Amino acid sequence: MKSAKKTNKKNEGSSVETGTELGMIKIHEGVIVSITSKAIANVEGVTKLAGSSLVDNIADIVGSKKLHDRAITVKLDGANVEIEVKINIKFDSHIPTIANNVQTVVIEAVEKATGMNVKTVDVVIQEVDFVEEKPAEED
Repeated sequence: MKSAKKTNKKNEGSSVETGTELGMIKIHEGVIVSITSKAIANVEGVTKLAGSSLVDNIADIVGSKKLHDRAITVKLDGANVEIEVKINIKFDSHIPTIANNVQTVVIEAVEKATGMNVKTVDVVIQEVDFVEEKPAEED
């Protein structure tokens, strides 16, 4: 069996390439955005990824980028990645706890899926949403 010799290089900021004797593996930053978005969706207290409703409405009309593409920024540097996420949270939530949970789940998910080193996850709390609790249904 041939040994896999790895080489990492930056590819114009849009993807990271890892090469072995078997061939190249390219991970586009959109993959990291998708992984990040899915990980954040499961964090208690996060209501949604943040965005400007005016910009989002216009973007939907012209078929532009999805909301998560604007709320999550990825910077690639070889096998290292820096991520910034903009989120809305539920009113009366403890912001440091939610931000820490977001950082933890994003780092774990991205590193597990890509094998890359997540250097930082910056969390920007964009808005507080006033979400009404739905009454529990009785049997």
